[in-house]
Amino acid sequence: MTTQGGETRGSRNPRDPHEPRDSLGPSPAAARLTTEQPAAERLTTERLTAEQRIAKERIAEERAVEQALALVAHPGRDARFAPHRATPGTPSPTPPAAPAASFPGGTPVHRAESGTEGETGAGAKTGTGPGTVGATADGSGDARPGDPHGGPTRRAHAHTRSTPWDEARALARRLGRSAPRAAHRVPLDRATGHALAETVVALTDLPSFDTSAMDGWVVTGPGPWAVRHGRGLLAGHDAGEPLADGQTVRIATGARIPPEATAVIRTEHARPDEAKALLHATREVVPGQDIRPRGQECRSGDRLLPAGTPVTPAVIGLAAAAGYDALVVVPRPRVDVLVLGDELLTSGLPRDGLIRDALGPMLVPWLSALGAEVTAPRRLGDDAEALRHALTTSDADLVVTTGGTAAGPVDHVHPVLARIGAELLVDGVAVRPGHPMLLARVPGDGPYVVGLPGNPLAAVSGLLTLAEPLLRELSGRPAREPFRPPVHEEVQGHPHDTRLIPVVHRADRVVPLHYNGPAMLRGIAAADGLAVVPPGGVRSGTEVEILDLPWSSAMPWTEGRST
Repeated sequence: MTTQGGETRGSRNPRDPHEPRDSLGPSPAAARLTTEQPAAERLTTERLTAEQRIAKERIAEERAVEQALALVAHPGRDARFAPHRATPGTPSPTPPAAPAASFPGGTPVHRAESGTEGETGAGAKTGTGPGTVGATADGSGDARPGDPHGGPTRRAHAHTRSTPWDEARALARRLGRSAPRAAHRVPLDRATGHALAETVVALTDLPSFDTSAMDGWVVTGPGPWAVRHGRGLLAGHDAGEPLADGQTVRIATGARIPPEATAVIRTEHARPDEAKALLHATREVVPGQDIRPRGQECRSGDRLLPAGTPVTPAVIGLAAAAGYDALVVVPRPRVDVLVLGDELLTSGLPRDGLIRDALGPMLVPWLSALGAEVTAPRRLGDDAEALRHALTTSDADLVVTTGGTAAGPVDHVHPVLARIGAELLVDGVAVRPGHPMLLARVPGDGPYVVGLPGNPLAAVSGLLTLAEPLLRELSGRPAREPFRPPVHEEVQGHPHDTRLIPVVHRADRVVPLHYNGPAMLRGIAAADGLAVVPPGGVRSGTEVEILDLPWSSAMPWTEGRST
């Protein structure tokens, strides 16, 4: 069939087999309008329709923002929406039923707040999330139908003021600093990974006597020197008799220098005359050359390392050289990892709606690098009772959960925390990715709980925002000085929240990496650190704070390293 403009359309409309329609063309009604309307009128109609749609969307968005701002500015205007801390025996306030839109068939679906980041993924179920109007799947705010545990559930995200990113980190740091820490003495072979609880003071001079820095000849006075026969001076033996002026004897590296010796001549710089039993130097001899004098590195009583220093293999070596058999350290905080979500596989390829668990394998080495003693991950699935039992029986200092921090039908973290009377210290952080993270404390001197979102990069954001500063203080390690290099290019920001962007170091500035979505790990796997991008973004050349990764150099930017 040929239209008025001569265009041939070959496919037919499935709703009317007698009416031709191009698979990419307009609907039949639109096609008739196209043939009947003059061009000018058609353009005017399309323009008005688009403008009306944009105007309606703008009005709706402005109204939502005004409502959100009013709730933030007056959090006490309605007690149902006021931030609260759960206490034993006190039920959580119940938000009103959420407005629902009906899909064909009458199924209610709650609409997410405009501009909210979806944190779905391993353990954070799709369908609801940060900004969801209803606290539960049915919008009631109470226990879900069929929930055997009952009790309060999480209040609506839309009515909760997220904690600013820097305030959340500062709070985690203060909580860790205020926790009691009991130092203990451990042998050197068990001290690695801890932090020093006391200053390490030298117990002896280093070196404790004058030693030879090279294999060669130790000489006294000017040359040539008469060779004193014998096996020479070896490390671990006494220096023997003093050398007379003009004498020399063979010496090994580390051997004790005889009293009144002038210098050591390296083997390659000496020329023995065996016939005359004399030694000649092939270059000028400077008094004191290649001799390590006593106390060159430190004197007894010198402060070698301050409290808070992580005990590395090099620290172990220095402590041993300085005379220590054991060190006084802060115990490593104990961490339990609870992996939530029925959709997670531990091996093989994703299949049948199941996905690989990326967080369980990642968290153990990451938390260990932060100075924690981590138990093997426990996979609880979507079992609220198993989560309750794990939280109330843990003897760890910190419990890290993965997923389940949003408000979906099987997101049990908030309801379980409320049920056991946990104190909710941080409930959502104004950061992207990672907005629905949380920090709580189990009552009765129980562990802290850091709830990580289920998406991998969002979980990393939660680690660096809440777990890292808390663990740093619990383990007795001082916070690093922030480093602020310039960014290489413009970085877009969130209108209201902080963004954490994986970056690499290039020359004298940092470059943002792609693949930085909440569910992605490709960017962070290649990163040197994460740039802290303030709301609104930054222009090229602007300095930004960098969050170091625990396996990176403390200051990779100052080492001239390029990846």
